Amino acid sequence: MARILAIDYGSKRCGIAVTDDLQIIASGLTTVANHELLSWLQKYVKEEEVVLFVVGEPKRMHGEASQIEDAIKGFLIKLTTQFPDIPVKRVDERFTSKMAFDTMLASGISKKKRQNKALVDQISATIILQSYLESI
Repeated sequence: MARILAIDYGSKRCGIAVTDDLQIIASGLTTVANHELLSWLQKYVKEEEVVLFVVGEPKRMHGEASQIEDAIKGFLIKLTTQFPDIPVKRVDERFTSKMAFDTMLASGISKKKRQNKALVDQISATIILQSYLESI
């Protein structure tokens, strides 16, 4: 089998998470500056077989789209153009940043490391991917 790759798209950087080859375990992989994301994905897809992109869908409390959704839609057009054979699924990502922070607290990560926004983005991508895996 091949991997599923999740993206927590942000205005500055994107958290990336992937599954194992059996698509059982979601693991944080890295954080990439959003202006480098497509070229990073191009390299990754050449090295690893990816069968699905899961992209977070940020929503406000009442279900309406958040401010970054327009930027994500623009990214999705580029993503599907560059990778026409890899489908894209969207997953509601409400509260993933809070869940990521709570996860860091529970695992004993130091205050200095908890302030690392890149780590929060990576953990958020992992939560998005785990949510997708639990839904299938």
